[in-house]
Amino acid sequence: MNITRNAGANILQDESAKPNVAQPSSESLLIVDDNPDNRDMLARRLKRAGYGVAEAENGPDALRLIAEQNFTLVLLDIMMPGMSGIEVLKTVRTEHSPSKLPVIMVSALTESNEVAEALNLGANDYITKPLDFPVAIARIKMQVTRKRSEEAIRKSEERYALAAKGANEGLWDWDIAANHIEYSPEWKAILGYENDSIGDSTEAWFSRIHEEDRIRVESDLSSSLADKQQSQFVSEYRIQHKSRDYRWAVSRATIVRSPEGAPIRIVGSLTDITKTKAFDTLTGLPNRLLFVEDLSDVVRDCASKPLKRFALLFLDLDRFKIVNDSLGHVIGDRLLEQVSRRLEGSIRLSKEREKPDKVARFGLARFGGDEFAILLSEIKDPNDAVLVAMRVLDRIRAPFQLDNREVFINVSIGIAIGDSLYESPTEILRDADTAMYRAKSAGGGRYHVFDEAMRTDAQERLELENDLRQAIQNRELTPFFQPKVELKTGNVIGFEVLLRWHHPKFGEISPGKFIPIAEETGLIVPIGAWVLEQACHKIQQWQNKFTIDPPLTMAVNVSVKQLLHPEFLATVRRVLAETAIPPSSLSLEITESVVFQESANVIHILDSLKELGIHLEVDDFGTGYSSLNRLDRYPFDSIKIDRSFVARMGTDKRSEDIIQGIVSLAKMLHLGLVAEGIEDGKNAELLASIGCTHGQGYYFSKAIAANEIELELEKHQSSGTWQPGKVLSDRP
Repeated sequence: MNITRNAGANILQDESAKPNVAQPSSESLLIVDDNPDNRDMLARRLKRAGYGVAEAENGPDALRLIAEQNFTLVLLDIMMPGMSGIEVLKTVRTEHSPSKLPVIMVSALTESNEVAEALNLGANDYITKPLDFPVAIARIKMQVTRKRSEEAIRKSEERYALAAKGANEGLWDWDIAANHIEYSPEWKAILGYENDSIGDSTEAWFSRIHEEDRIRVESDLSSSLADKQQSQFVSEYRIQHKSRDYRWAVSRATIVRSPEGAPIRIVGSLTDITKTKAFDTLTGLPNRLLFVEDLSDVVRDCASKPLKRFALLFLDLDRFKIVNDSLGHVIGDRLLEQVSRRLEGSIRLSKEREKPDKVARFGLARFGGDEFAILLSEIKDPNDAVLVAMRVLDRIRAPFQLDNREVFINVSIGIAIGDSLYESPTEILRDADTAMYRAKSAGGGRYHVFDEAMRTDAQERLELENDLRQAIQNRELTPFFQPKVELKTGNVIGFEVLLRWHHPKFGEISPGKFIPIAEETGLIVPIGAWVLEQACHKIQQWQNKFTIDPPLTMAVNVSVKQLLHPEFLATVRRVLAETAIPPSSLSLEITESVVFQESANVIHILDSLKELGIHLEVDDFGTGYSSLNRLDRYPFDSIKIDRSFVARMGTDKRSEDIIQGIVSLAKMLHLGLVAEGIEDGKNAELLASIGCTHGQGYYFSKAIAANEIELELEKHQSSGTWQPGKVLSDRP
């Protein structure tokens, strides 16, 4: 039996199949409709479904009941005489629980404009007349369930907020759709900030996460949000305190999802777990975080006592990576443990001695990797710190017994003397680190005390680093090209690209000054890719313009950091494809240290380059590691004799013998030879006589700009040869 009418008529479709009677419910629904038949029929159906029901025949009655009672949901007819359903909805949303009370509009099929207006005003859903009762019940149930969940979350948050306040946890609430986060005062206090000093953006949180942890945290969070079955998120990471130190923290959160599973909100906490992460698991020593806290206390204490002095020693093991790579990480870890015990012994000695380096307090920490720090919290004289450093050097030099073998290692130590001028631990750590690098650059196995001149150098270095980041965009970096020649004829066979930097403030910057900065900062990767592109495009132009047989070649220096970068092979393939030069025209000069890195990854990369047809050279051969017994394992084509040996030819018999040995080795391994740094004709002739085939250096030509190269090639194209040693008059 069907009972239907227009907007004012009965709204129900009576069905022979009645829904199952639900269990009694505490949910209370309000039906608002001017037609009593509609209200009666709908009320009976809802009661059978287990809901409590109240009725209102007009808008004013509905608003009165809403004000007096706590309803779970309102079913509101749009078209009613007097006060319409739209007007009732406006009042509910502005005066009566505007965000908590779900409202479902009931409309005729012809009232789509009114439905749209109602949804814009905050209606949660709508159903159309005549009602399909199973659909209506399903929509009512969905809204009731949502309201119940939101109330449960609210109560849970209230309980959790009280518990978190007692446990010193900070809360955060992220509205994902609006990308808005609210941070509790406790959250901000954990990071050392006042309540109003951090904004409501996600960047306020993520920008403070340590750079080594941020990608992981963001990835874990994205994965948790994307997984519809995931309702929890937990992550540990380091986060920066207002003091600039890093604290260990854990975030725990609950993800709130829509009925479709989309994340709409995530609510969580932040807990400072620094104390539980304070000790290094391998050595048992305090870690960096705990050490910096102690250092902060000493710096603050010294600030109020102008006559007090303390010292910070920053230690880095020399060539530890070689031990680790050659003997394995297990042996490397055992070495670090033994180093830690010897350092502890050195500190105990300094504490027990009455003179001259007795200290009131001391601290020792492992900073990570092969770095350690020693804090002498009160010293009488800077020489006290020097005596501790000398004792450490002496104890570390003694051989370590590891798996029935003796392992020798040294340590570089930077010393910074603390006084009331230091305002933060970061400042003195920076100075001690600077002094340590000075000791390491002097050969390692020694100490260096920080002074103001080093601070000036460090500041200039930082300025250069910042400027280097802009150098490519500002067109300050320029590729220059040094000819490579055949020693017997002097004919040019190709070029090596060498980078030059004309700084707008400092003028010409030596590559020996800015290339190490590029290496340390990782800028060598984008700079190296740019140099490779420039060099390959230039040799493409010269090969097309100048008919020389065999075609001119181009050599490009590649650092280990570039070689091991995940995008390196793809970059080389792309540049070769763009320029269409024969791969054999490209020579990659790779420093000798890569030979010592007996890594499957290195071998794979070198083999891949060789498969492309690229020429591979070992650069600076003879200056680095004992790599002769490893050289045949790598697909190199030639060896480049380091300029230091060439420069001593004629005055140092040992250097000549080394060169003769390298030549013999190259012949045995069927490798080509290039000598660099040739500065006079006598050395060029001597090298040619002992079997070295190619060379470069100021005797032939300095590195010159591309336009000068082209002028010389054009000048001598008719003769088919260019002998720069006989052409360039400006050779130093």
